[in-house]
Amino acid sequence: MADNTYLLEVVTPERVLQSKQVSFTVVPAIDGELGIMKNHAPLVAALNIGVLRYVDESGSQNKMAVSGGFIEVLDNEARVLAETAEHGHEIDVLRAKAARERAEKRLQQRAENINYARAEQALKRAIARLKAAGAYTD
Repeated sequence: MADNTYLLEVVTPERVLQSKQVSFTVVPAIDGELGIMKNHAPLVAALNIGVLRYVDESGSQNKMAVSGGFIEVLDNEARVLAETAEHGHEIDVLRAKAARERAEKRLQQRAENINYARAEQALKRAIARLKAAGAYTD
């Protein structure tokens, strides 16, 4: 059987979150989701807040919450340089739900002192974390 894997690295300013062989990756690019497989054309793309999904060598599907950054694909290596990233299994679901509720309450308020753009970003991050943890419900 032919090897259809490539290296996926996910790096944040704090740590290297991931460096392993994968067969498929989907990242939340600014213009929509972007799928990467072996022998993908060279690429640099900006990332949005969302869920990064990948299939590892064993065929297991995995998720990570990412909040912005870039992906570079070159010579069967995909490097994600993320502002923040968390494995789905590492996410504190109760904390993410509380963050979602706080952001939703801020967005419902009609006060002049509220930074709505910041509250919207906080809501998107909380939802991405819940989706990566498999705990998102509308």
